[in-house]
Amino acid sequence: MSLARAVDRADREPTLPSSVVRRIRQVEIKARILADEALLGTYRSVFRGSGLEFEEVREYEPGDDIRSIDWNVTARMGTPYIKKFREDRELNIFLAVDSSASSWFGSVAQSKRELGAEVAALLTLTALKNNDRVGLLRFAKGMQEWLPSRRGREHLLRVIRELLFAEPRRDRTELSAAARFLTNVTKKRSIVFLISDFIDVDIDESVRMLGRKHDVIALALTDPRELELPDVGVVALEDAETGATAFLDTSKRRLRAEYAERAMQRRIERRRALGRMKIDTLELFTDRPFVPPLMAFFNARTKRA
Repeated sequence: MSLARAVDRADREPTLPSSVVRRIRQVEIKARILADEALLGTYRSVFRGSGLEFEEVREYEPGDDIRSIDWNVTARMGTPYIKKFREDRELNIFLAVDSSASSWFGSVAQSKRELGAEVAALLTLTALKNNDRVGLLRFAKGMQEWLPSRRGREHLLRVIRELLFAEPRRDRTELSAAARFLTNVTKKRSIVFLISDFIDVDIDESVRMLGRKHDVIALALTDPRELELPDVGVVALEDAETGATAFLDTSKRRLRAEYAERAMQRRIERRRALGRMKIDTLELFTDRPFVPPLMAFFNARTKRA
């Protein structure tokens, strides 16, 4: 099945413009290469499933662990029987991706929105290759789009399209509503990736409850211009989420220093707040490759586990 037809079938819409299909294919091909070359083995080692499921009982054989004896069946049958379990390997992976207006920003070749889409595509493809199910929640002020967890290439293409080409809205980030929804969307413990720039985000009790029920990983998207200002004279800065504009004279060293200090303080406070909730955080940058830090992060979690 061609890429265009797969996307059409997934979205139940007419044929997509060739430029859209081409961009989706670029992201898919990049994700496939990275998943095969780098991430799949690491993913399998760090995410192992939610536990064991009962499969059957059978007669005890020499060498079996006596702790697995089913005493009720043994009493009825008059001979030892044990419980046999198998690993519940299948995982639910949920991607909660911030699509608020601040994600449009990018001072380099890609925006935070594009970086988030590429990261989400790689995680989706890696999970699907491992036979896991993936769901997508795109959120800003309230839920923007919910794609229930599924498998298959068509689902991957739908995720990529939704993240790259969904209609932008000038909305603030509202993480609490997304966290409440994901807390209740499934009874089974799942993996949740929070993909956001975390600008003006309230990390409140709803996020803590999400972290108690699921394994939550925060991927913070950052553009270099959000960390420091260059000395380029007077510039107009627009708040993408409110539309407010301010003029700053970047030639002033003190102003640049204060800007960098506030940015650093926001990052420290975010990490501390999520750390208190036992939520791991990884910062990814629009001007750097994201696979090496992602692999290092997963490897560190594997060693810690």
